[in-house]
Amino acid sequence: MSWAVLVLLCAGLGACLAAGTTGAPGAPPTPRLRVKFGLRRSADAEDEGCALELGSERSLEECGFNATARTFLIIHGWTMSGMFETWLGSLVSALQEREKDANVVVVDWLSLAHQLYTDAVNNTQVVGKSIARLLNWLQEIPLFKLENVHLIGYSLGAHVAGFAGNHVHGTIGRITGLDPAGPMFEGVDPSRRLSPDDAAFVDVLHTYTRETLGVSIGIQMPVGHVDIYPNGGDFQPGCGLSDVLGAIAYGTIGEVVKCEHERSVHLFVDSLVNQDKQSFAFQCTDSSRFKKGICLSCRKNRCSGIGYNARRTRHKRNSKMYLKTRADMPFKVYHYQMKMHVFSYNNAGEADPTFSVTLHGTNRDSEPLSLEVLEQIGLNATNTFLVYTEEDMGELLKIKLTWDGASQSWYDLWKELRSYWYRPAKSSQELHIRRIRVKSGETQQRFAFCVEDSQLTSISPGKELWFVKCTDVWKRRSVSNTL
Repeated sequence: MSWAVLVLLCAGLGACLAAGTTGAPGAPPTPRLRVKFGLRRSADAEDEGCALELGSERSLEECGFNATARTFLIIHGWTMSGMFETWLGSLVSALQEREKDANVVVVDWLSLAHQLYTDAVNNTQVVGKSIARLLNWLQEIPLFKLENVHLIGYSLGAHVAGFAGNHVHGTIGRITGLDPAGPMFEGVDPSRRLSPDDAAFVDVLHTYTRETLGVSIGIQMPVGHVDIYPNGGDFQPGCGLSDVLGAIAYGTIGEVVKCEHERSVHLFVDSLVNQDKQSFAFQCTDSSRFKKGICLSCRKNRCSGIGYNARRTRHKRNSKMYLKTRADMPFKVYHYQMKMHVFSYNNAGEADPTFSVTLHGTNRDSEPLSLEVLEQIGLNATNTFLVYTEEDMGELLKIKLTWDGASQSWYDLWKELRSYWYRPAKSSQELHIRRIRVKSGETQQRFAFCVEDSQLTSISPGKELWFVKCTDVWKRRSVSNTL
């Protein structure tokens, strides 16, 4: 690991050296540096739970371990404080509420994680083997099944879960990686990180994959059967400064790292507690195509719930999926694909139009929603956009399309000034649009909206066009012709 990487990690998480570092990197842990398993009876983060002792059936009885129920093992990551983070209590509580009979076990490897980052990375193999030994012992108990085991690992803990799955006898039912750590794991062999080989189903949430100084805090590459990248995986709404170098300058890097890296945990908690507002992700080759609105299909398992509700896919590995989210819980938004065909134009090539749409539905009306133009508007072509709303609009009734103006660079202004002498007057910019096709990502319903007045199809900077359902236009024309 380069010094630049270490500087970034130290700036983001408080310090490099942690109390209790002993021995050389990779050396066997001393007796006080051990892994503990606490069966939680409450969501109190200070409650260490009831200790499960390897080989002691009495500890299982005293802790009330239910061999026939699901067993969740929560695995924390690298720690600078040497204590459990506050998110742990929220995750324990959410699992206990959703799966009331389940065993919720916290894997405490704080003494091994409260080290130099490089040492903590080396210790992940040790912790993974300890978990595997526990699971191998539990398999000796009648009615206990490895397929009912679900490991949930955050950051370095995600790779710990992978090592546990790699060393256990049999196949673990599921592993969820919550923004698996990137430094020292990006691009390495599958046997040295979390991979789809470690469980029957491996799902991953990537929330902090933005690269700075040659490193990404969260791993960028897909490492599961299903890899979900909320908001592209590189920026999470509500997390403040998006520029990490700027955050370092302002002394807020720790807050940014915590917010974006930890968002993976809160998305998972959200999937447990807000069952009526389940977020959906959509399969896509990359973030750019998703932002264009191309990937909102649910055919052939191309969409899935996220977090606890992620769906297993057969014979698929490293399936990349994307979604937008809100800044706060509940994180669910409603995705729409909009296809707008520009069938003629007048002098439109001189500037890039800046569009927004306002959706009018049976439940409510939206605020103006910007259409992100990633490439130049295609003329005599169909242009596809992604828009999303934080509230359920209900059934869409009308769409208002507004041309907010033209975003001009200095080059555009110079080009316009230079061309001024070659034309007597500035010709107007117009696009002609008759129809907008809409597809809902959440319901998969498709609708066609036609321009409200068939005689008015042009739009220019500062103007707007109204579209209503084409069926309504046709009905109106049918009644008019009858009369």
